[in-house]
Amino acid sequence: MSDSRNTALSSPYLLLTLAPLFWGGNAVVGKLAATEWNAIEFTFLRWVFAVALIGFIARSHLKKDWPVIRENWWKLCLMGGFGFVGFNLCLYGALHYTSAINVSIEQAAIPVFIMVLNRILFSQQVFGLQILGVVIATIGVVITVTQGNPAILLNEGLNRGDAIMIIAIVFYSVYSVSLRWRPQIHDLSFIFSLAVVSLAVLMPLIAWNTQSRGLPEITADNFLLIIYVAIFPSFLAQLFYAKGVARIGANRGGIFINLVPIFGALMAVVVLGEAFKIYHMIGLVMVLAGIGLAEWVVRQHNKKQELS
Repeated sequence: MSDSRNTALSSPYLLLTLAPLFWGGNAVVGKLAATEWNAIEFTFLRWVFAVALIGFIARSHLKKDWPVIRENWWKLCLMGGFGFVGFNLCLYGALHYTSAINVSIEQAAIPVFIMVLNRILFSQQVFGLQILGVVIATIGVVITVTQGNPAILLNEGLNRGDAIMIIAIVFYSVYSVSLRWRPQIHDLSFIFSLAVVSLAVLMPLIAWNTQSRGLPEITADNFLLIIYVAIFPSFLAQLFYAKGVARIGANRGGIFINLVPIFGALMAVVVLGEAFKIYHMIGLVMVLAGIGLAEWVVRQHNKKQELS
């Protein structure tokens, strides 16, 4: 029995499917948590438990990687601040004002923002069809956030939750681009380092929050929400994605990120009972089609370079 389980978990395709499944669940659990805690409280509780869990598992690697971690502490601080703190604070904050379906679909715009940042910061080559893909994906996001009526943007502006989620997307895109400077340490050491940074950044915020709201209350029921985000999106998803990409490469592995909005939207319907409208379907299809087109162009260009 154990051999079959090990064989199953050794499949990069299974690992790269489970990772976006766990990340998609983050939006659903965040929506449930919005009735219990604000964004600061839930993000803080998430990293308290994640640090304890990951630190215990990663302790042997941390001893070996400590000199590299100490030398690159400022890089890790920036990565943790953008990717783990800024993104999650905004995501959980957005869920107080918009649906988990919207948040899930909007996350699909992250590859588009990454492409734009790479072009601006590093003059990375962009092809005509890539630009078309970006336009299609952007229209898909606009359709989602305006409930199928883009004129709302002119008359009323963005819903507060969707606007906050766009800020979250920018944070995670900056984090993703910064990974080119990731220190050469074990995956567990890397995740733990960013989790510790997150906790350190959140300390003054939770202290300020406690002055007005008191300490966040943990009950037998809402404790499961914390356990989910500490184990699945914070630890297992990061680990599975890193291992999957290591086995089949970033180009092939990265496309699995597109499963996040699909899983997130489906779970929002099943778990939260949110209504999946026709504009959600149109927006989701356009976002995925746009990203798929942009990625296909890059893959074709890379294949031509390999053959030449």
